[in-house]
Amino acid sequence: MKRERLGSRLGFILLSAGCAIGVGNVWKFPWMVGTNGGGAFVLIYFLFLAILGVPVLTMEFSLGRASQKSPVKLYQELEKKGTKWHLHGYAAMIANYILMMFYTTVAAWMLQYFFKMAKSDFVGADAAKVSEIFSDVKSEPVMQIVFMGIIVVMGFVVCAIGLQNGLEKITKIMMIALLLLIVILAVNSVTLDGAKEGLKFYLVPNFDTMKEVGIVKVIVSAMNQAFFTLSLGIGSMAIFGSYLSKDRALMGEAVNVSILDTFVAFTAGLIIFPACSSFGVDVGAGPALIFETLPLTFEHLPMGRLWGSLFFVFMSFAALSTVFAVFENIMSCTMDLTGWNRKKTAVVNGVAMFFLSIPCILGFNVLKNFNPFGGNTNIMDLEDFIVSNIMLPIGSLIFVLFCVNRRYGWGFDKFMEEANTGKGLKVKKWMKGYMTYVLPIIIVVIFIVGLIDFFK
Repeated sequence: MKRERLGSRLGFILLSAGCAIGVGNVWKFPWMVGTNGGGAFVLIYFLFLAILGVPVLTMEFSLGRASQKSPVKLYQELEKKGTKWHLHGYAAMIANYILMMFYTTVAAWMLQYFFKMAKSDFVGADAAKVSEIFSDVKSEPVMQIVFMGIIVVMGFVVCAIGLQNGLEKITKIMMIALLLLIVILAVNSVTLDGAKEGLKFYLVPNFDTMKEVGIVKVIVSAMNQAFFTLSLGIGSMAIFGSYLSKDRALMGEAVNVSILDTFVAFTAGLIIFPACSSFGVDVGAGPALIFETLPLTFEHLPMGRLWGSLFFVFMSFAALSTVFAVFENIMSCTMDLTGWNRKKTAVVNGVAMFFLSIPCILGFNVLKNFNPFGGNTNIMDLEDFIVSNIMLPIGSLIFVLFCVNRRYGWGFDKFMEEANTGKGLKVKKWMKGYMTYVLPIIIVVIFIVGLIDFFK
């Protein structure tokens, strides 16, 4: 079967960035900044994005384009006879399913909050009421399942239509709308009375604050966020490399995707921190920032219902861009394994994903007494742990080792040849030592420290 192709370079960049841009950017990034001292964290995050995110992303794109296969089959095209690298391909496919088993729930929350904001559920609500609303959302399994079902159906319908006419076309429209929305929201936020202090906290590195939080903690947190923001290690990016022509060198494309991903995360901070300082909201509120703190903030804004609704439209688009991209990865893997057409693949995976996503929802209500890590942990925490703490770092390490090991893997020379085919920024020979020895060590450190931090 002839490999499908994306219709344009813009489509490739927006699709790849859409996969990376998700709730990790616009939900996790701001609260990570807030709990890690502000501007100093942002500065260190940018550094690690350049020296960690871009090289691994370049490798994923290269493996996809060289193999012309989905993650589940790419190693079979490139590995030496008798080696077992291809086992990671199956693990990557499983990781995509597990990721969507909880991500569809988060996307459903964003959609629910848009409707709640639009129909004035937050009007006159105080902090206790806003917190209660979020608790009510999580405690109602039927409504969550309905919204999750909408997300699953939307995602697989778009992918079933086709790569160019469905996924690429819809993602282009949605991503352009997302970028416009985030700029409008940021301009509104930075012009609020009292926004200056929030901007100062966010944009001006304060190393005294960094010391208070803990220098090592801030550095490790920035390293983690830079690594996880691009969803590296489970083939979510390799798939788009397989749809790409040989016209462009891949390090340049990795830089473009990283810049777009970072722009969204950075601009989300421009929305949140000025608003927080304007209304005296704690920037270190953590994960509750989006669902409990910001709705309260919007209620105090002129035309707050409009701005709040627009914010959750933006959040929904960010979540859906990742859902569409990962569903395409799952679809491609399934088609490579079975030979089915797109429509049959979409129906089978749509039904499977709907039922696989239900346990996460039930973990907040019916199964709330199942606490996999003790305390108040739930099924979402377990699924997130498997993907974020295990499969992403180990998968990235395997991709890197395969690309740099000549004796047992693909080898750096073949990787560099593929990455450098076409116009644009290229991998340099002097990078070989860094990618071969330093990069794997950084990933191992992230993996170990991540486990220690999680269980601590």
